[in-house]
Amino acid sequence: MKKLLIAVLVLNLSAPLFAEKVVLEGSTTVLPIAQKAAEVFMKNNPSADLSVRGGGSGVGIASIIDGTCDIADASRAIKPAELEKAAKRGRDLKAHVIAMDGITHIVHPSNTITNLSRAQIKEIYTSRAANWKKFGGPDLKIVVISRDSASGTFEAFSEIVLDKKKVRPDAIMQASNQGIASIVSRTPGAIGYVGLGYISPSVKILSVDGVMPDKEAVLKNKYPISRPLFMYTNGTPGGTIKKFIDFVKSPEGQKIVSEEGFIGLNPKQ
Repeated sequence: MKKLLIAVLVLNLSAPLFAEKVVLEGSTTVLPIAQKAAEVFMKNNPSADLSVRGGGSGVGIASIIDGTCDIADASRAIKPAELEKAAKRGRDLKAHVIAMDGITHIVHPSNTITNLSRAQIKEIYTSRAANWKKFGGPDLKIVVISRDSASGTFEAFSEIVLDKKKVRPDAIMQASNQGIASIVSRTPGAIGYVGLGYISPSVKILSVDGVMPDKEAVLKNKYPISRPLFMYTNGTPGGTIKKFIDFVKSPEGQKIVSEEGFIGLNPKQ
C-alpha cells in the first residue's frame, strides 16, 4: 500500500501543474493545418492544451475581436472595418502568414472541361449561364456551388474573380471546403472552388487562364487566384501562443503544411 501511494505521488509530481489553454477558431481552409499542427505541438509540449475549431474566417476574426479565441485562422486579410472594431475594443490584431494557397476550381471527373478563364468563371457564377456546352463542355446543366459569406475563401474569390458582384441566386451555398468538394464529387454538372488541401481523386481540377494551381505557379504568383493563409493574434504573441505560431512557421510545421496539401513558405519545402 505504501509503495502504491509513493508511486501515485511521483506520477502527480512529474505531471504538469496546469495546462496552458489556447483556442484557435476560424477558416475551414486553414483548419487541417491547425488541427495537425496542434496535435504534434501538444505531443511535443505536454503542458499545452490547444482547442481547434472551424466556422469560417469571419467567425474566427469576430471571435478574436470579442476575446473568445486566442488565434483566429483566416484565409483572407482582415478588413479595415474589422481592424477599426478591434481598435475600439482595445485589441491590436497582428497577422502571421503561415502558408500559401491557390483557390482551386473543381468539377465532377466526368466533365470534359479542363480550363476556364477568369471571365468565364465570373460569368458562370454571376449570370444564368445554364449549360456546359456554352464553355466547350458536355450538354449538361451547370450546378454552381459556392462558399457562404462568412468564408475567407468566398471573400478572396469574390474580390479576385467576381469583382465583388453577387453570386447567382440559384447557387448552392456551403459552410466548408469539404461541403463543396463532397457535392461536386457526386454531381456531374457541378462546379465549385476549394483550398488546395481539399483536392482528392473524387474531383477534377481545372486550370484557370491556362495555369494549374501547383506550387511553382502559386509561389511565383503565376496562378491568378493565389492567396496567403493567416493566423491572427491580439498584439505580439507571447507564451504558448508564440511558441505554437513559431512551430507552424518552423521546418517541422511547414512540412505539415505541405503534407496537408498546401504550400509552405519555404520554396524548397
